[in-house]
Amino acid sequence: MITFESVTKTYPDGTTAVNDLSLDIEEGSFTAFVGPSGCGKTTSMRMINKMIDASSGRITVAGKDVADVPSTQLRLGIGYVIQNAGLFPHRTVLDNVATVLRLKGVPAKEARAKAMDAIERVRLRPELVHRYPADLSGGQQQRVGVARALAADPPILLMDEPFSAVDPVVRDELQQEMIRLQRELKKTIVFVTHDIDEALILGDKIAVFGPGGVLHQYAAAEEVMTRPANTFVSSMISKDRGYRALTFRDAALAAEPLAEPVAGIISLDPHNSEWSLAVDDNGRPDAWLHRASSLRVPVGAVVTLDDNLRRSLDAVLASPAGLAVVVDEAGVAAGVVRGETVFARVADSSGDRS
Repeated sequence: MITFESVTKTYPDGTTAVNDLSLDIEEGSFTAFVGPSGCGKTTSMRMINKMIDASSGRITVAGKDVADVPSTQLRLGIGYVIQNAGLFPHRTVLDNVATVLRLKGVPAKEARAKAMDAIERVRLRPELVHRYPADLSGGQQQRVGVARALAADPPILLMDEPFSAVDPVVRDELQQEMIRLQRELKKTIVFVTHDIDEALILGDKIAVFGPGGVLHQYAAAEEVMTRPANTFVSSMISKDRGYRALTFRDAALAAEPLAEPVAGIISLDPHNSEWSLAVDDNGRPDAWLHRASSLRVPVGAVVTLDDNLRRSLDAVLASPAGLAVVVDEAGVAAGVVRGETVFARVADSSGDRS
């Protein structure tokens, strides 16, 4: 558990970045710190690993006051992911991921083996491990950053707006990867974002910060959405509120089966006669193929059988075929859901709330 007890951070010029912050972050939870720029959310997170020292108050990690723990010792036990990954440009992907392990004294061969495990866990293609950061896309670099943070198996992971610099499609993929990883690993994650949608998608609980470093609400994501504590919180979530509420509605949709791929192409008959689905060598969705024109459209959002209604709607609307691709735990295409089925479920959900 991470605990803030009446924590304040004031800078020498008199600026208060964090004002009397008290909250408990439960072990194994995913907590999102959200708010506008300059509201103290990143400062609060950085005080956990003593990159910034508190002016007053107390922060404890697993019952120990961080002020009493040497900074290096504290940070080696906490994973850290930042915007733009922060990779060493002169090191390969494999050596970047092994960095913390080597700092902890793990022998080189063992460190590389564990780094490979972390790389596989974040589903980074193995042929990339000997490349350098400049050879990677932004999304690939962020996967490397996450792998590096996870390689030493820290119980706590701090993430400072890690997906804000990538394009929306890649951002969606990375968010879904974090959901999958958290389901598997059960880390204690503190995730900073300025995007309320990202906070609602990822967070078990959300801490909403406002100007002057004031905490306005700290509650389960659905409670923040449905019962905002005050007008400030309400103003953050009021836009598209009905759509955002679908995040907390189970889709409960049955997938229709797919044919077996032939040369990497899955026929969508009888679901759709105009489009086919291309998959990679592992059977993961890659692109929609228009049969008549050979137009190729990348597959955006995909869904799992236990996904929420908002994501199912996004997947259908993003698909030129009017179908949402359903994937299994390994990301392999396992079926499709028709658009009309999702729209009917959304309508039923709206009726349930009225």
